Amino acid sequence: MAGNTIPDQTNSKYQWLVLGLLFAGTTINYIDRTVLSVLLPEIEKEIFISPVLYGIILGSFQFTYTVGLPGFGFIIDRVGTKLGYLASITAWSFSSALHGLASSGLSLAVWRGIFGLAASGNFPAAIKSVSEWFKIEKRAFATALFNSGASIASIIGPPLIVIAAMALEWRLAFVVFGSLGIFLAIAWHLLYRKPDKQEESSGISKDEISQLIRQKPTIGIIIGKFLTDPVWWFFLYWMPTYLNKQRGFGLESIAIAIPSIYIIATLMGFVGGWIPGYFMKLGWSVEKARKTTMLLSAMIFPFTVYAVFAENPWMTIILVGIACGAHNSWSANIFTMCSDCFKSEHVGSVTGIAGFAGGAGGVLLSALIPGFVVQYFGYIPVFVLMGILHPLAYLVVRSLVVYDK
Repeated sequence: MAGNTIPDQTNSKYQWLVLGLLFAGTTINYIDRTVLSVLLPEIEKEIFISPVLYGIILGSFQFTYTVGLPGFGFIIDRVGTKLGYLASITAWSFSSALHGLASSGLSLAVWRGIFGLAASGNFPAAIKSVSEWFKIEKRAFATALFNSGASIASIIGPPLIVIAAMALEWRLAFVVFGSLGIFLAIAWHLLYRKPDKQEESSGISKDEISQLIRQKPTIGIIIGKFLTDPVWWFFLYWMPTYLNKQRGFGLESIAIAIPSIYIIATLMGFVGGWIPGYFMKLGWSVEKARKTTMLLSAMIFPFTVYAVFAENPWMTIILVGIACGAHNSWSANIFTMCSDCFKSEHVGSVTGIAGFAGGAGGVLLSALIPGFVVQYFGYIPVFVLMGILHPLAYLVVRSLVVYDK
């Protein structure tokens, strides 16, 4: 496997500082993504936003995020994680704050699109950093730890966002949370370095990109991300408005319910990142350990469809939390497949390409299609769809992502 060689000095304590910075970056990135969905009931008091228009606004983010992922992946492979991630953090922070200038659904979609392009640098930089600093048996757990920032953001974010909106009003709330990334950018610039023995990379050529895209593991990861990333996006962006419109939750209740979902998701994500390493210690191959964990995650989803039928809204919240947790477990392992199967200098590009596929799936399956279906048919068809996508993706990944022996 191409991603197996890591310099000896990565056993040092510094790798955990790197992981802490990546965790902080992912957390802030997702808090900035969450502000819109949490404050939608307040925004709608000033700006009319129908389900279809909301889907378009989300689609604006997903489209530019999708386009930005491979672009940032290639840039990060060429200029390195330090400069590439610094540019992404700075740009997403300013564009997030500028949401407060929105005067219509259209202008909100424009700012959302700019933000999506800037925010797309997070995962290519983070996955590449993990491949540089962590040995193969620790990567899934390291990925699960920094990726838990997405869930932590949804635990601490909604209460803080509601408090800020109640104290300052919704426009200034965007400014407050957008500014958090500036402090992270300064810390990243001052503290991050690459491993001492890491060889310089001149980036990835067009021929190499073409070869990567044609490889079966790349195709498998691309399809896996296309089918499963929308599940996370759907629950992240649609649950607050679902609870408000369908379950009668006010802003304060949403600030309790959403963190409850992501507490469950965070704990399950840690377990999903730990399990492959445990299997490897038992003597399992990396491929068997990774795919078995992903199978266990995928098998959970059909049971979570009951969330939309449950009479008790808190049963819905628990089941959605389990679904998000299973996705966290899945995500930690499919991300880590990028560093399992490819050389370190290609990891950012492969992650970006795979992220592009996930974003494309998000545009269709978590933004535009749900916006139309919810407005004309309700939430049930979308919840059912979210319950079958991971099992379908597992069948694809199992057959196409075959490791070198």
